[in-house]
Amino acid sequence: VQLQASGGGSVQTGGSLRLSCAASGFPFDYYAIGWFRQAPGKEREGISCINSIDHKTDYAESVKGRFTVSRDDAKKTAYLQMNSLKPEDTAVYYCAAGPPFLTIATMRDSFFNHWGQGTQVTVSS
Repeated sequence: VQLQASGGGSVQTGGSLRLSCAASGFPFDYYAIGWFRQAPGKEREGISCINSIDHKTDYAESVKGRFTVSRDDAKKTAYLQMNSLKPEDTAVYYCAAGPPFLTIATMRDSFFNHWGQGTQVTVSS
């Protein structure tokens, strides 16, 4: 069972990055995928999720309108397109697989069965 997050890097304010979350070893299409981030000295926060089956998405207010989550079940991969990046988006970003239907309000760490290793995103001003 593995989730591999990738695509992080360093960009300037206003730039874009696309994170990927590749899965193996479990039925990817059954699970919702959540994206979390943790900035230095702060708690991990859920920022986006995409359900299984209906692929319904949800976003935290801090990223709504700038980030877009998607998934390709055939490739067992989820994506987080991040546009108009700000310095406050600097964090380690994680993907995780959880129950089929989630919203931002119901994204609890304990609900997620499988976690990726995290990828660093740094946004400079």
